[in-house]
Amino acid sequence: MNDFDSGRPVVLRGGTVLPMDGRRVLPRTDVLVTGDRIAAVGRDLRAPQDAVEIDASDGIVMPGMIDTHRHMWQTAMRGYGADWTLTQYFVWFYLEHGSLFRPEDVHAGNTLAAIEALDAGVTTVVDWSHGLQTVDHADAAADALQSVPGRYVLAYGNIQAPPAEWTATPEFRDFVARRVTGDDLLGFQLAFDVLGDPSFPEKPAFEVARELGVPVTTHAGVWGATSDDGIKLMYEHGFMTPETVYVHAASLSADSYHRIAATGGSISVSTESEQSAGQGYPPTWAVRAHGIPVSLSMDTSVWWSGDLFSAMRTTLGADRSREHLEAHARGETVTHCGLRADEVVTWATRGGARALGRDDLGGVEPGKKADLVLIKNDASPVSFPLLNPFGHVAFQAQRGDVHTVLVDGRVVKHEHRLVGVDLAAARRQVERTVEHLRSEMGDEAWEKGMNPDIPATKILDNPYTYTDYRSDSTHRL
Repeated sequence: MNDFDSGRPVVLRGGTVLPMDGRRVLPRTDVLVTGDRIAAVGRDLRAPQDAVEIDASDGIVMPGMIDTHRHMWQTAMRGYGADWTLTQYFVWFYLEHGSLFRPEDVHAGNTLAAIEALDAGVTTVVDWSHGLQTVDHADAAADALQSVPGRYVLAYGNIQAPPAEWTATPEFRDFVARRVTGDDLLGFQLAFDVLGDPSFPEKPAFEVARELGVPVTTHAGVWGATSDDGIKLMYEHGFMTPETVYVHAASLSADSYHRIAATGGSISVSTESEQSAGQGYPPTWAVRAHGIPVSLSMDTSVWWSGDLFSAMRTTLGADRSREHLEAHARGETVTHCGLRADEVVTWATRGGARALGRDDLGGVEPGKKADLVLIKNDASPVSFPLLNPFGHVAFQAQRGDVHTVLVDGRVVKHEHRLVGVDLAAARRQVERTVEHLRSEMGDEAWEKGMNPDIPATKILDNPYTYTDYRSDSTHRL
């Protein structure tokens, strides 16, 4: 029998603990887990005789990270759209090929994404599941999430139909009645966008969310798609709430940020996505100025990585590069960074918990849920010296340094290996999905989709190019 299958208490010994209640660091500290909760945090804790002890010395113990926006169903297409713009993403998934995904393909993507998240220390993921074109697809998505021992929120969406249409069907209501049962490991939201039509066709979907008592998560401030008009409509009709999560929010006006701040919502920043796809410049510089809570997310593995180490790193880089660029344009020099490493680590943990209304997540303190990550890699030269723990998490650590992961008190990864996860079965599922999609599309469309045309590049004329050159001379005229 595996020690971790027996429900025994777990104690992580002697780690550097980040409780995430500010910039506090607790060196050489133990964390005791009993059941699904953190029972105690302190030095030289007395643990039950049957407790499993994990050596956390020379490592960092922190809360499990929380991704508030990931299109998990697309993970079977990992890296396929590496050279896409957002326009090409919309065309491929929304207009041409998204409808080819069968329920089993959604299951395959969700399963792989869920496993990948745990491996990277992401213990909670919001599955922004806008590929649920039938309730069979939705059941497949939920089944996949419940087959992997993490914490998830199914954000139900359907890009193949207007939100007012799919939220009104009896099949959708039946799904909610069957699957939204209060399971602590599977939350529920509605996921749809507001396109800014003055007639506000999305209003009935908001009313359904209000009736069901569930939050709405929406792509806001996406250049060319969702704008200030959508925010204004939501505000004027009373649908902006503290539970609302605005994804990207990268091309909004100050007025929209004021409305979000005034109504208590939060923004999920997907920096790698905003940098590359074109939603707008990653907005943390503006969001911080308006005092809006922030969480981090990875968007989709059809483009980018699926870990929040990348999110923290790129978020710091984007925010600081803009700060320097704007200062240089004014002839000034930035001498103190506005965004600090501990802030992005907070966004990746407590920020996500706040966005989901989960005060019991995102921290290392007695009474909170035991969703924990131990970052430790004795075989890596990057693991030492450990001088600035927040800086180490944000700039030095990576998924290969995730030693141990607990979700709800259960060890799901230990000594760099997943526990109780059938990765080979997930691989077979994904291979069947890729084979199906490639067969349905045909080889030519498949290759064209993966390799979009490259626009012509004009090389600027160089006034310093010499036109008269004598090869037998050591000088140029």
